Amino acid sequence: MKTVTLHGRRFERSINHGEIVKAVEELAEKINVELAGLENPLFVGVLNGSFMFAAELLKNIEFPCEVTFMRMNSYTGTSSSGTVENIMGLKESIEGRNVIILEDIVESGRTLDAVSGRMKDHGASSVNFAAMFFKPSLYKGTANNFYRAMEIPNDFVVGFGLDYNGLGRNLKDVYSLKE
Repeated sequence: MKTVTLHGRRFERSINHGEIVKAVEELAEKINVELAGLENPLFVGVLNGSFMFAAELLKNIEFPCEVTFMRMNSYTGTSSSGTVENIMGLKESIEGRNVIILEDIVESGRTLDAVSGRMKDHGASSVNFAAMFFKPSLYKGTANNFYRAMEIPNDFVVGFGLDYNGLGRNLKDVYSLKE
């Protein structure tokens, strides 16, 4: 499909599935080299958007690790709410753990900063981040060193886990809003 319509809005394919998979595999190779020595690493996917990225990345991670998920929300419609809401927290203890947060997309950096602070408050030994997509033109966060599979322009995108008001997460390609 070259275009999709979600809630009456038209989206045009901007990144195909093959490009995404290749970028995630390359990211996994980098993580395998740089983080393989971490003791007892815990990958934490931030739901809902990261589920496809987490699955694709983790099947390429070659060292022993644990996986869990937490749920955050910072979006309403096509724009950020400006706040990060913790909807479902972790059940696992992260005291003394090396945590790798998996995010679908990093824009302003608010979620990274909020999650990092919470992890450190709960005793994480280290906190790393890996994101599927990164919008450098919007970033104002404090985390300067994090893993990212792809940098993208400041378009509103859906697919590969990202949604528009609940629709589009299941799309294997990524689509940009066209108005």
